[in-house]
Amino acid sequence: MKAVGIICEYNPFHNGHLYHIKKIKEMYPNHIIVLVMSGPFTERADISILTKWEKTEIALFYGIDLVVELPFIFATGSADLFAQGAITILKDLQVEYLVFGSEENDIQKLTTLAILQSNKLHNENVKNFLKEGFNYPTALSKSLKELSGITITSPNDLLGISYIKEIQKQNASIIPITIQRTNDYHSENLEQIGSASSIRKALKEKKNIDASIPSLTSKYIHQNIDIENLFPFLKYKIISEKENLIHYHEVNEKLIPRIKKAINGSNSLDEFIKIVKTKSETYSKIKRICLYILCGLTKKEAKFYKKHPYIRVLGFTKKGRQYLNQIKKEFTLPYISNYSNDHNHLLKLDFRIHQIYTLIFPTNLQKQLLEEEFKTPPKKGN
Repeated sequence: MKAVGIICEYNPFHNGHLYHIKKIKEMYPNHIIVLVMSGPFTERADISILTKWEKTEIALFYGIDLVVELPFIFATGSADLFAQGAITILKDLQVEYLVFGSEENDIQKLTTLAILQSNKLHNENVKNFLKEGFNYPTALSKSLKELSGITITSPNDLLGISYIKEIQKQNASIIPITIQRTNDYHSENLEQIGSASSIRKALKEKKNIDASIPSLTSKYIHQNIDIENLFPFLKYKIISEKENLIHYHEVNEKLIPRIKKAINGSNSLDEFIKIVKTKSETYSKIKRICLYILCGLTKKEAKFYKKHPYIRVLGFTKKGRQYLNQIKKEFTLPYISNYSNDHNHLLKLDFRIHQIYTLIFPTNLQKQLLEEEFKTPPKKGN
C-alpha cells in the first residue's frame, strides 16, 4: 500500500479542496491519501472557523484516508518552518508523492527556484534587500527574479518552493507534484471554486456561502468565529506584561516600543497590527507575533518544540488504519493517538493553545471543546 500526501489548513474545507482530492484520486487511484493539517490556528496566524475534529470528519468523508495534525509551532510558522514540520511528518509517514495547488503549475520552474535558494548569492541578495527595508517575502521574490528572471509572488507557489526545498534538505523520497489552482488566492469574490479568504470574508458579511462549500462543511460552519474577538485578551496580556515582551517568540527589541505605544489606543487587532507593522515587518508577521504573545509562547518553548515534531493521528479510514499498521513500526517520530503520560510533554503546548482557542466560542461550547481535545479518539471514516 502506497500513499500520496496533502498539506492543508481547510479554513474552511471548500469546493477547491474537494476538487484537489478528486484530482489526486484520478491521478493515483491505488494510493491512499494522507493529510497533514493545521489545527486551531493557521500559517497566517488566523483562527480556524472549524475545529480540528470537524475538519477531520469532513476530510474523511470526502476521501482522505489518514489525517495527522501539524503541531502549532509549525502550523503558525513562516513558510519555511511550516514546510519543515509538514515534510518531516510526511517523510516519516513514507508518502510517495506530495501534491499541492500552484498558480504556475510548473514543477520544473519551482524546483529550479528551490535550488537557487541554497545559492550563496541568493542569500546575500535577500540580506541586502532586507537592509533596504523590504519585507522577507518581497526580498525573496526580488532575489529569485534577479537570479532567474522568473517572478513568483503567489503565496502558494512560494510555499511550494519551500516544500521542494525542504524535501531536498531532508533528502526525503517524496516526489512533488503540482495541480493547477483554479482560483485566485487573493480574490475576495465568492465563486463556486473560490478561495478560503473569500469564504471567510463572505461569512463576516453574513452572505450565503453554500455554493462555494460542500454540504458537510455547511453543517459545521460556525458563525462569528473571528480572531478579532481575542483582541481584548491580547490587549490585557501586553498591558500586564510590558516588561516581559522580549521573552516571547519572534518579538525583537525594535518592535517593543511600537507595541507598547500602539496597544492603549487600538480598538481592534487589525488597527493594532497596522500601527505596529513597518515596511520590513509584514502584516502577517506582526499578526503571528500577536498570536505568540496571546498564547504565551516563549522563545525557549519555541526552540524546544521546533526540535520535537510528532505524529498525532486525528482520524483514519479502514485503509488509513491498515496503512498506519503497515508503517508505524518504522516511525522515527513519536506516535500519538491519544493523551497519555508518555507524550504529555509534547502535547502540553497544543493543549494550552486549544484552551485559548475555545475562548472564541460561546460559553456553553467551551467545556465540550476542551474535553474533546483530550478525550476524543481518532475519528473513523469508511
